Amino acid sequence: MSDRDEEGEPQGRPCLLSDEVTELVMEGSLPGDVFGAIVAATVVINETRSEVPGSSASAKWPEQRRMPLGRDGTLGIAEYVIVADADPPHIVLTRVQLN
Repeated sequence: MSDRDEEGEPQGRPCLLSDEVTELVMEGSLPGDVFGAIVAATVVINETRSEVPGSSASAKWPEQRRMPLGRDGTLGIAEYVIVADADPPHIVLTRVQLN
């Protein structure tokens, strides 16, 4: 499997949802702007191969990252883990903390 697309650009990494995040996005009462922000987060994580602008890495676990949800984090924070040693490498959106 190549890490490049047809134009030779690096491919993104799949961004999977944890069971906890899946339950959250399936809630009928989840506001649309929060749902949209979670979906947008998975797209950005994929496209940047986990190097999301504005994200921060854990000092203790550098494979764990946090990123703001919504404009400047107004909706909350999303946490994700980079699983680089897996085959294929992927990212898991592990938790969403809403404001």
